[in-house]
Amino acid sequence: MYSHGADSLIKQARDIQESELQKFYSRLVKLLQGKELGHEAVDSLQRLHLILSATKYTRTLPPELQKRVQSLLSSPKEHFQVLSSAVLRETLPLSGQEGNYNQENISQLNTHAAALLLSQAGSRADLSSLCAQLLRSLESRQSEGPAHSLTHTLPILNTILTLSPECLTADHVTLLSKKLVDWLRYASITQGGGASSGGFFTGPRSRQPVPTAELDGAVSGDFFTVLCVGQGFTEDQWMNVYSFSMLRHWLLTYHSVSSGNGTADIDDRSEVDGSVVSMVSATSSSGRLLPPKERLREKSFQYCLRLIEQSDRKAHKKTDTDLQKACLVEAVCILDCVCEEDASLVFRAFPCIKALFGRLSSDLSFARVLLPIAQFYLNHGEMAAVDCESVWKLVFGRFPAELFNDHFLAHELLRFLRLNLKSLQHRVPQYTRSFPNLLKFLAWDSPAVVDDFVDLLPSLVTAGTAVELLHTLLDLPCLSATLVLQVRSTCLPISEPGGRGLQSPDAYRNPSFRGLFLFLLRGDAGSGDTIDRLSTLHELLAETADWPRVVQCAQTVPLLLHIFFNTVITGADEKLLSHLILVMLERSSLLLNIPEYSKEIHRVFSSHLLRFCKLRPSLVVDQSHELLEFAGATANVYSKEEIYTHVVWVLGEYLSVSCDSRCSVGLITSCFEALEAVLFEITSSVPPPGADCPAPRVITTLMSTLAKLASRSHDLIPRVSLFLSKLRTLTRGGSVAWCSDEEDLVAIVTRGEELWSLLKAPGVAQSVLTPPPHVTTPQWHRDTNVAMPLRLRALTSLTHSQ
Repeated sequence: MYSHGADSLIKQARDIQESELQKFYSRLVKLLQGKELGHEAVDSLQRLHLILSATKYTRTLPPELQKRVQSLLSSPKEHFQVLSSAVLRETLPLSGQEGNYNQENISQLNTHAAALLLSQAGSRADLSSLCAQLLRSLESRQSEGPAHSLTHTLPILNTILTLSPECLTADHVTLLSKKLVDWLRYASITQGGGASSGGFFTGPRSRQPVPTAELDGAVSGDFFTVLCVGQGFTEDQWMNVYSFSMLRHWLLTYHSVSSGNGTADIDDRSEVDGSVVSMVSATSSSGRLLPPKERLREKSFQYCLRLIEQSDRKAHKKTDTDLQKACLVEAVCILDCVCEEDASLVFRAFPCIKALFGRLSSDLSFARVLLPIAQFYLNHGEMAAVDCESVWKLVFGRFPAELFNDHFLAHELLRFLRLNLKSLQHRVPQYTRSFPNLLKFLAWDSPAVVDDFVDLLPSLVTAGTAVELLHTLLDLPCLSATLVLQVRSTCLPISEPGGRGLQSPDAYRNPSFRGLFLFLLRGDAGSGDTIDRLSTLHELLAETADWPRVVQCAQTVPLLLHIFFNTVITGADEKLLSHLILVMLERSSLLLNIPEYSKEIHRVFSSHLLRFCKLRPSLVVDQSHELLEFAGATANVYSKEEIYTHVVWVLGEYLSVSCDSRCSVGLITSCFEALEAVLFEITSSVPPPGADCPAPRVITTLMSTLAKLASRSHDLIPRVSLFLSKLRTLTRGGSVAWCSDEEDLVAIVTRGEELWSLLKAPGVAQSVLTPPPHVTTPQWHRDTNVAMPLRLRALTSLTHSQ
């Protein structure tokens, strides 16, 4: 983990003797007493930090050294702030100073000192005490302490609110809400830093206050916001920026604070001896006095409307344009918060939000701004009785179709869907029909978004979309390849490194095949479950099978299929399950030829085919024609071993009068004859060229199924017995062409002899091969109402005693 040199330094730090350590402390104290601290001080502080952090025990520094190191927190050089903060985090506070947050510490607050104070808070009481001190510093006049410390106060309060909102009291909430109102709405509108108005006689006496400007260069005509610019900023303007950055978090979480009387040492003076600003901020536009929380909501509302107005200005710099977009996102989210708290604001906000959507909806570069607008429509559109159709066409239409390769948008859109899943299902019908578009995110970057679709996929499965969704999931690798072709065809020439032109790009541009690709790229469900020329599409995309995106996409499909089938089976709609069985049989041979992909899909199909038939045994009779057609095709033995074995097994297990009264002798006989022909063919001929020998499991499953069917129709028993006796005679001669492994051949013959022996007694054969439910369902050895458990325990005790 560490290099040899690093290991050596750590070992030296751990093995340092106490006497040597005390001498080092003394040298460091003398060194820190100097007026100018240089490289030697930096090296010594780094060594001190290594000594303190190399052991699991927390040390206590000598009081003098502790004070010297603590004084470095206010050093003008940041590297000393960093080192002193790191050292103090590894030490115990001096005795009697635990949780002692005095005004001097707070007044010297900076980023590193704030982090240190938080790390040393050992309990909720410590955090509450720290809050009280920080809020006192907010109340103090600028003349009472250094102004720059205020800019570090709000971030640490925001951190405390995140870690433990219970540490804030009702008094804390009231005070901070009032201060936020003052900073947000009543910051000065002139530039800070002594901006000059220019001219020949420019000097200290001729400096005039210069107003802040908008991003387009115009003079600000309203109150200051984060989108105002200038040569310098005043303290209250910086606090305006900090206040806006934490405003949404504050609005979302201040409800969870304690509602008690709060701390006694925080009094409310802003209305009594505060500034004129505080008195003005206490009154709404209607002239009535508002409580602090309502006043903060009102001023937040005004602030956000002002930001939306400012965002319409043409910025001169690209960074300012990006800032406008970020502020728009935050402003719309804050408007959503305040409207959730006060429904009367919805009707005041919607005209502005609606106009903003109309201005931005045609420009997809504002996509990440439009998502919060969609959230606002979802939360408040019903109350305001506005038409949301255009919003959902954009979110579920153009966003996935045109921005599927935007990773940030994919993350935010899928997060939006997960957070609002129930609302979307019940109030937005476009959601469930948009899965062909949404799955483009998955087809493009499967590893990054598969977790999102694990949560979203069940909500997309309905009786009307299930069949088309299954086809779409199976075609995801094709969609992935098509998206790659679409992107490359617009921005890059398509060719292999070796120079050989690819067939798939030509096919993508070919009008005769354009319909195939357009179906994959469709935006909504309902245009058809699948296409007729799937095999043609797979041939066109055959060379994309080893593309990384396509391979990654194919690896996620089995997981999604499991989720799909698990969701379908909870509804247990027999008509739907019957249709899905047909789709599984059909699509088992219509898959993109990716190594291992077909085998994985066949495994998924097999496991869920068993579940379907176990839940609804009548499905076997309903789909007997298709199942027999599949099981009667000898080619499926070699190409689809997994699913073929399970189809044969369900035919033998559930094609019975006890499972479905419609099961006739004629149906059993036709099934028997189809399977008998397959078994005879594969055991009397050489496998086709390029194919392996049939798996022993396929042969034994066929033999068992024939025996089960014969036990239900005794006229068939002689035919099974004849085949089994021939099989035993045939294998006496040694190796056979259809089985290359001697052990497998022995297992097959043994299974045949067992079945032959059972069929000599037809009544016993039926009871063993197809036991009735009252035999298989109860677990007699666990049933306490019968004597079996008692007998088993008695036998156990007898055998153990011997």
